[in-house]
Amino acid sequence: MINQLTYQQPEHGDAFHFFFRYEQANAQTEYLPHCHAWGQVIFVKCNVLEMQVAGQRLLTPAEFPVWVPPGIEHASYNHKQAHFRTLDIHAELCQGLPPTACLLKVSPIVHAIVEDCAARQVGLPDSEEDQRLCEVLLDQLRQALPQESYLPHSPDRFLAPMLHALEQDPADNTPLSTWAQRVFTTERTLARRFQTELGMTFSEWRQRLRFVHAISLLEQGLTVQDIALQLGYSSSSALIVMFQQLSGTTPERYRQRST
Repeated sequence: MINQLTYQQPEHGDAFHFFFRYEQANAQTEYLPHCHAWGQVIFVKCNVLEMQVAGQRLLTPAEFPVWVPPGIEHASYNHKQAHFRTLDIHAELCQGLPPTACLLKVSPIVHAIVEDCAARQVGLPDSEEDQRLCEVLLDQLRQALPQESYLPHSPDRFLAPMLHALEQDPADNTPLSTWAQRVFTTERTLARRFQTELGMTFSEWRQRLRFVHAISLLEQGLTVQDIALQLGYSSSSALIVMFQQLSGTTPERYRQRST
């Protein structure tokens, strides 16, 4: 059963320059559509965050926070239990940040500052020291590279049924040539649609799909071997290689970092 929540506005309203919130959402929790006058950077500490922002689907693992500009309607849904760190930024300070919602490829400094504030449960940063930290944080966010959804989708008539099927069964190893036959087109056309519609190859998209599923399975406590088998890999070493390529660390180290 889906638990639906309504976003609660912070007491400080428009009076703050920066404001942190720390929340934990149970599995299958949906935040209903809402918007606010300030910008928002949403960090998910573990698992995968799925958001609908201005009609766009954003899906991201923990490394990539979501940026939502002021006044943009958004909603979110998490399949598994998730911990959120949210930085609210006054609209006047949002200049220099992307004009549209996106993921941000941030530096380790950003994660370090946010985690430090979370450990101290800083809400409204009222000390001079915390205000300086927030200024550094804002500078770093302005320098961050905007990213499209980590796992983009498309309504394209050739891609849509294929992407939906793979999301339901990430272990499916069907080659692109066979998918082309199933959707009544050529392999070359399908490969070109991946590049033009999603900005990546079929292999990269499927690798990202398996990565976000691997994160979820790690959170559930499954062994690396079991995860590899569930995701269609012939061995745990193949999964580890993929995971290191996308996250820069091994599955076990990622699990330890997220606890």
